[in-house]
Amino acid sequence: MKKFTFLLLLGFLTFTSCKKDQVDATSTQTLQSSINDMASSLNTIKQIKFNEALYILKTFGVEADGDVNELKSLGKLINGKKVPEILAMADEVAQKNSIEWASTAPPSLGEMNIFGNEIAKESDPNDVKASSLSIMVNPSGDDGSGPSALQIVPRLVDNAGKPIVFTGGALETTLEVFSNGVKLSTSKNLMLDNNFKGFHLRYSSLLASKIVDNKIDITVSVKTTAKTFKMSKIGIDVNPSALRVPEAPKMDSTQVVQDPNAIVDPSLSTPPTTTTPTETTPTSTSTKAPADPKVTVNKFLSNVSSQNLKAAFDSSSNPSWGSYESFSNPTSGFGSVKNVSVKNVTTNSSTPTSSSVSATYDVTDKNGKTTSLKATFGLKNVNGEWKISSYKINP
Repeated sequence: MKKFTFLLLLGFLTFTSCKKDQVDATSTQTLQSSINDMASSLNTIKQIKFNEALYILKTFGVEADGDVNELKSLGKLINGKKVPEILAMADEVAQKNSIEWASTAPPSLGEMNIFGNEIAKESDPNDVKASSLSIMVNPSGDDGSGPSALQIVPRLVDNAGKPIVFTGGALETTLEVFSNGVKLSTSKNLMLDNNFKGFHLRYSSLLASKIVDNKIDITVSVKTTAKTFKMSKIGIDVNPSALRVPEAPKMDSTQVVQDPNAIVDPSLSTPPTTTTPTETTPTSTSTKAPADPKVTVNKFLSNVSSQNLKAAFDSSSNPSWGSYESFSNPTSGFGSVKNVSVKNVTTNSSTPTSSSVSATYDVTDKNGKTTSLKATFGLKNVNGEWKISSYKINP
């Protein structure tokens, strides 16, 4: 009898020791199994908050379309995490998205199950009965130079167009912003009741070059248990002066540009004399002095101006500009340049291995903004060819 009891106890201990205390996202099955194991070790209230935290992370913490992809992304996000870590992550996401939720607050989102089907229950707070969705759009933040944002407030309404009354819900609410059919941004929040404050859309979050005719379209959707309500507003005017415009390209941190019509100084064909009668000129290909370094700088700026960015990148060997993808980025790199007009290019100093060239030019970005720059290019001799190795904007 004692032996039987011991074996029974041993089997129980073996069974309980297999329970996982951290997320295993190897597959959807292991993800669900590990989350169930973790939840089973919590008391009822903490189980509810844990499920709410997972819902917050799945809905607002990952970028994916569809439940299956959201679950996969969630698994990658929380793989190996334990309950306290997941709660802390959910707190951070809720705060970032201005969601009225905290892991230390009482349960507030009803029965959340990220794996289950959304079937209405007798007491399901998300089974909200409404006829349609209305949207109020109001400019805000006017400091004298026009509004700086839009306040977008959705309301669930009845057949008469009056806002319905409900509390305790957690309705996933999504705002999509478009211009000329191109999606510019997506935001999500939770509608806990019909006093939802809505979305605060700052114009500074919208890139001016993406806005057509200074107008945007918005679509808001609210997801209840039984139905998803959608409403759109078309042709909303925005304040163009408040839209985001990238700073003019600056090679140190962003980019540099050039004009295809730039005039090259005729003296460029005459290489400078850099040796004295007593000096000997190196004969190896790595130190042989190439043509005047001004030619390289002029070609570089001209290629940037004409958006021949591959040729411009190939004429440089500057670690601070990073990869070609970074160099040609249309927002933060040379891809944002529309035109470069060169005023003057001068060689400051030159040896067979290195040189310094100053250039004065106007840069016009794709938003039409023109900036005058004075820059110093550092160049080095790479196998008999000048390569731009450094760049500095001068006051």
